[in-house]
Parts: sequence; C-alpha cells; structure tokens
Amino acid sequence: MYLIENAHIVNEGRIIKGAVLIKNDTIDSIFKGEAPASVREKATQVIDASDCWVMPGVIDDHVHFRDPGMTEKADFYTESKAALAGGVTSVMDMPNTNPATISLAAWNDKMTMIGEKSLVNYSCYLGATNTNLDDVLAADPTAVCGIKLFIGSSTGNLLVDSNDAMTAIFSKVKALVAVHAEDNAIIAANVAKLKQQYGEDLPVSLHPQIRSHEACFKSTAWAVNMARKYGTRLHVMHISTEKELALFEDKPLTDKLITAETCPQYLLFDASHFETLGARIKCNPAIKLSTDKNALLKAVATNRIDVIGTDHAPHLLSQKEGNALTAVSGMPSIQYSLPLMLTLAKQGVLSVEQVVEKMCHNPARLYRMEKRGFIRKGYKADLVVVRRSDKKEITASDVLSKCGWSPYEGMTLPVSVAYTFVNGRPVYANGIIDETNKGEALKFNP
Repeated sequence: MYLIENAHIVNEGRIIKGAVLIKNDTIDSIFKGEAPASVREKATQVIDASDCWVMPGVIDDHVHFRDPGMTEKADFYTESKAALAGGVTSVMDMPNTNPATISLAAWNDKMTMIGEKSLVNYSCYLGATNTNLDDVLAADPTAVCGIKLFIGSSTGNLLVDSNDAMTAIFSKVKALVAVHAEDNAIIAANVAKLKQQYGEDLPVSLHPQIRSHEACFKSTAWAVNMARKYGTRLHVMHISTEKELALFEDKPLTDKLITAETCPQYLLFDASHFETLGARIKCNPAIKLSTDKNALLKAVATNRIDVIGTDHAPHLLSQKEGNALTAVSGMPSIQYSLPLMLTLAKQGVLSVEQVVEKMCHNPARLYRMEKRGFIRKGYKADLVVVRRSDKKEITASDVLSKCGWSPYEGMTLPVSVAYTFVNGRPVYANGIIDETNKGEALKFNP
C-alpha cells in the first residue's frame, strides 16, 4: 500500500488538503486532512506530498508513437517513458503507422505489440479509409478508443475523400469519430499561389498560409454539419483557429455530442515563432496568428474547448530540415504538456482545476473510459504528484523521446513531475523509471 499525504488534491473542480491511499491497483481511500494513524502504519511506503498537487494521471487522446514502421523516430517503449516523465498515464495512438492501422487484424497486431512495450496504459484508433467500412463497423467499442478520419488531408491511403464513404461513416458508426479536418483543395490552391509569388523554395514561415484558416474552417464546418445531421459522436482534433471556435458550443462535455480538442503548441506559439524556431514548430494544422492563440487560450478557460491533447509526433531533427513543403510536420510534446499547461495556470491564464478538467476528467468522460480519469474510491490508481514550486529549464539532454529534441527547449518551467503512478505503482519516481511495469489496455463503456 502507498500513502500520499499532505497533498493538495486537485479533483472534480476543487482542491483539498488531504491524503490518498493506494491498495493494489486502485484508490482505496481519500482523506480530507491527515490519514488515520492506523492507515499510516499499514502503508508500505509513505510519500510526503507537501507543496505538491496530486491529480489524476493525464490521459492523452492524441499521440503518434510511430510504432510500427517508423521506429527510427520513436517507439512505444521510448515514448511511454517520456509520457511518464510528463505525468501521462494513458495514451491513444493514431493509425498512420506502417502498416497503417486500417483493419481489425492490424489493430490486434498493434495492440499486442504495444502491450509488450508500453509502460503506460494504451489504446489505438482504427483508421477509416474509402473502402474499410466493414472493419470500422465491426470494431469492438469496448476496446477500440475511436475511429480516426482524415478529411481532406493526410498521408498514404488514410485520406477519405469519397462522399459515399464519408456519409456511411457519419451515419452508421456509433463509436466516437475523431477527425483531422483540413481542406486539401484549398491547401493545393494556396501552394500554387505562393509558388507563383515566391518560387519553388517556400520559406517555412509560409506554412500557416499554406494550411490556412480557410482550409481548417471549411473542413471542420463540413464535419460539424454532417455530425449534426446524423447524430454522430464527433471529436475534432487540434483546433488551431479562432474562426473554428464558433462551430462548438460553450457547455459541459456531458451535454454534447460534438467536441473539440486543441494542443499546447497552439496555446504557446504563434506564427512569429517561425522566425526563431523554423520547422521545429511546423505541424499540421499549422500554428497560426497571435489572435488565434489568444482566442484558443480563452476558449480553453470555457467549455468551448473540451480536451487538451498533444498530437505528439516525433521526427528526427534531420527530417525537419528543408522548406515549407519538404520539412516534415510534427513535434514531440508529451513529456512537457502537463507542466506547460500548469505554467499557464500559474500565470493566471486558466486554473489548475481547469487543467485537470481538460487533461484528465474530460478525456475519460469523452471516451467513456472505465474507472480512470478521476480520484475516486475504487478507480484505477493512475495519479501524478507535481511539485508546485520547482523551476527548471528544458534542455535537450532531458528529453526522453527517441528523437532527442523539443520545441520547448530553453523555456523554464515553474513546476515538475515528482511521481507518476500507473495502476497503483510509482512507475516514475523522482526521475527513476520502473521499466518492469507494463501498462494495461484501456477499456471503454460504449
């Protein structure tokens, strides 16, 4: 048994000073104030969490761990270590791997592989294509976290551009449909126009003009309209523009079928940062204007943005070289997502309770996750202990992702992760990782 005492427990909209008792893999008891002496005596380890927040482990609904097929960039072992260091206890991996996760056989093979490597809990999406509706409809909603739909822009055969296929997905799929929404025709027209102006070698700083506001809004609006027409459980990922926010309702997640996610990079960077960071912050959708960043920050402090995911997408730095068309898109984020969001909270942009709502509670609610995402008696003991006052600069030497770099290098964080408990075990403890512990496959209540 583990007893975490003297903690500032952040849970379900409030902060209380208290203690949490962990027995086996679950939360056994929550105490307001001190735990009884009899409980303390029985604990095999007592952790003093003075000047620490204790919160549910982060659930990241949007990661690209590059496994299988691109393991020179990342794999489930290395990226789950980075997740642990960032207080992330559960992840949901995207299907654009090699092979792509677009059949139930590929999904089962991938889940078996993940189970052998991952130090955190896991599920993975089944990717939709123009031709795999039978597999999509046959997916087990208690095991498959969702169906990933790339509308208008993607790589390989994951692009869905058939009207019949998209209508069938929106009208027939009962599982959550998570979408990447950008309009490919607008993107192509933007490229052609900019090439006429600048030539073939387009600067990386033009990426926001290529993957423009209009490309995002048109595709997102189409998806939202389809979901309203058919009653689809729609989750729009990585919202990057102010204009898109008007498509979503400002009310609790439990009261709506159409939800929105954004990511730390859209809250911390804007187009001016391309001058210093270049392709390190090139991602899809593109990071846009400061007005978009400020609007997204305000939306996170309301119910218009429901979830913070990372879109953790590592690449080798050598692959980030090139121009707006040749440098690859994506960046590692998972190790620093919670500390960065808590930094915004300490700056007064939002509250610590809102960070927990968007990174822990709401992902569990949205995916109808079984007994995770909250500090409740009988729930899985996925917890993170965060030092509230512990300044440290991010350096490349601290990065645990296999790619070995971070776009956030040089930033100073005022908080740090001390412990990450996964299924009742302190798998990350003051920088030491217990690599013998493996995560569990996530379960859902459809």
